[in-house]
Amino acid sequence: MKRLDVTLGQDLRHPLEEYLRMDRIPHVWCPGCGIGTTLNAFLTAVKKSGIPRKDIAVVSGIGCSGRAAGYVKLDSFHTTHGRAIPFATGLKLANPKLTVVVFAGDGDLLAIGGNHLIHAARRNMDINIICINNFNYAMTGGQFSPTTPEKARLTTAPYGSYEHPFNVPFLVDSCGATYVARWTALHVRRLTNSILEALHHPGFSFIEVISSCPTVYARRNRLGTGLDLLKFYRDNSVIKNGANTRECDIRFQEQLIVGKFVDQEKPTYHDTMTEYLSQSVGKRYVPYQGPMQGKEEDGN
Repeated sequence: MKRLDVTLGQDLRHPLEEYLRMDRIPHVWCPGCGIGTTLNAFLTAVKKSGIPRKDIAVVSGIGCSGRAAGYVKLDSFHTTHGRAIPFATGLKLANPKLTVVVFAGDGDLLAIGGNHLIHAARRNMDINIICINNFNYAMTGGQFSPTTPEKARLTTAPYGSYEHPFNVPFLVDSCGATYVARWTALHVRRLTNSILEALHHPGFSFIEVISSCPTVYARRNRLGTGLDLLKFYRDNSVIKNGANTRECDIRFQEQLIVGKFVDQEKPTYHDTMTEYLSQSVGKRYVPYQGPMQGKEEDGN
């Protein structure tokens, strides 16, 4: 049933209401945080993709970004810290027809979950990773993470981080990812289009989203409000599609290279597994297509 503004006669339903658990809205993310914007871009891409909701599964980890799984009206799973990718891998192997999306933060994916990340990319697992990179562990107090730029101040780096951060696009590219992109929370349309491409891309897709964190990261570094961070993205982002990922390092308050860096075809893990086992076992090997295998043909 439509909810109408009796004064203006406008439909007040959220445009993505069919994909959101409205009883849990409004969300708990801070004003100015980029995670909500990214979730909006993701759900808009899902809506445009034409993929039925029953064929999409969302897996999230621990942290601010992990809240996303609880807001979407899709099959979703909130996993333990760092284990979103192996859980997603299991889902994809159990039901290859599923489109599996991991929605997690930089600490979850690149610290405790880093080993899972590199091996999923190496295997070219057919899953989609949306990495919300806000440069810190915001939910637990603002500790520095593997992506924190040098010189940035956080609770565990009060005089500035002196560790070399990951160049995330280069990391996943070097491990074998077949789709790699980076956008900021400001580049909503480009981010939406990139997620849409990733959803239809066979293989390991990775999108890094530089996300504003005004409550912790910006406050510690005196960078202003969420709007100030978006203005920084506007003034300092340089779109370089096809750029060499080795040159995509992020330095504190310097130029941000964004764009689609990698888009190539390579057999997925499921493709190579099916091919090799078919050659070895012959007719005895029947590729598993998920729990509905055979039921459609039987009419059950």
